[in-house]
Amino acid sequence: MADSPTIMVFDSGLGGLTVLREVVAARPDAHFVYVADDAFFPYGHHGEDEIIARVVPLMGELIAAHDPDLVVIACNTASTLVMTHLRAAYSVPFVGTVPAIKPACAQSKTKRVSVLGTKGTVKREYTKALIRDFAQGCEVTLVGSPELASLAEAALSGNAISDDDILTELKPCFVGDPTDTRARTDTVVLACTHYPLLLERFAKLAPWPVDWIDPAPAIARRVSDLLGPRVSEIVQSGAEMIFTSRRAHTLGPALTPFFGGRVPA
Repeated sequence: MADSPTIMVFDSGLGGLTVLREVVAARPDAHFVYVADDAFFPYGHHGEDEIIARVVPLMGELIAAHDPDLVVIACNTASTLVMTHLRAAYSVPFVGTVPAIKPACAQSKTKRVSVLGTKGTVKREYTKALIRDFAQGCEVTLVGSPELASLAEAALSGNAISDDDILTELKPCFVGDPTDTRARTDTVVLACTHYPLLLERFAKLAPWPVDWIDPAPAIARRVSDLLGPRVSEIVQSGAEMIFTSRRAHTLGPALTPFFGGRVPA
C-alpha cells in the first residue's frame, strides 16, 4: 500500500482551520498536521521583521519534526511576508494565502469591492500591488480590522461575541448608496483566514447582501494539483493539532468538523 502524503497547515492561530477544512475535503487520503503559532498570536501585533525572524526558523523545526510533503501557509500576513524566505530556505513545496482580489474584481457587477483584512495585510505593498494589477476598473476599499481575528478565535472557543462588536469591524466594508443595488459594494474579500469562522454572523449583520470571497477552495485545488493523484487505497489518514505554546488543545468537538470528522491527536 502506498504511503499517505503529509500536509502541514500553518497559521498564527485557529483561522487556518477554514483552509484546512477545504484541503481535507480535497485530499482525504492525506495525514494532516495543523500548527497554530499561538505563542506569537496575533501576528498583527508584531513588526514585519519580527514575523520573518519568527516564522522562518520555526518552519525549519516543524519540517524536521514532521517531514511534510507540502506546507500550506494558511495566513495572509505570513504569506505576504515570509513566502519568498521559506522557498529559499527549504525544498518542501509551499502554498500561500493571499487576498483574492483578482477573482473578486472579475466577478463584481457594481465594480465596488472591499478587502477585509488585518491592519497589516491591508497596508502591505503586496496587497496594493494586487489591486494595481487586478482591480480591472473596480473601486477597491481596504478595511483593516484590529479585532476580528481575536473575536473569531474567541467565538470558536465558545465565548459569546456581541453583534455590535462584529458590526463595528464590518461596517466600513459597505460603501455607496444602500438603496441603489447598482452603486454599492457587492463583493467583500475575506483577507484573513480567521474571518470565515464568523461568516454566518457577517451575512446576518451585513447592511445589504454581498458576495463573500473565501480563498480556501482555490488553495485546496492548488494543494491537490501539486500532490498529484490521490492514494486510492487510503480512505482517511490521521491528524495532529499542535500549539507552539505547547498547551494541550481543549476544543474537542469544535475541531473535528475542520479535520473531516477525524479526532486530532
